[in-house]
Amino acid sequence: MSKIAALRRLSDNEASAKASNIRVSPRKLGLVAGLIKGMKADQALVQLQFSRKRISGEVQKLLQSAIANAENNHNLDIDRLYISEVRVGKAIVMKRFHARARGRGAKVVKPFSNMEIIVRESEEE
Repeated sequence: MSKIAALRRLSDNEASAKASNIRVSPRKLGLVAGLIKGMKADQALVQLQFSRKRISGEVQKLLQSAIANAENNHNLDIDRLYISEVRVGKAIVMKRFHARARGRGAKVVKPFSNMEIIVRESEEE
């Protein structure tokens, strides 16, 4: 007796990739996510390649993974892919201590983020 296979949450012309515990705040990651949302996949890769944000390299790797998933797992045409959704969320927050003057201390928070990119194959060419 085995479990019943879970239904696919995405439609047949969609593929996704997820990354968890990316070492950047969700607010900063959201800026890069908003930059590429709705773009064609190849244009978004070029945009990320020349972006000056530090985290754009991680986002570029995640987008390449989503494109590879679309091509290999779902047999989608990579020339017709565009980014339909980009989800950014909070993950863990590391709390650190910074020694200050007169025996005091200051809290240092180091936030992490989660991200999911969903690419969709466009209907028309």
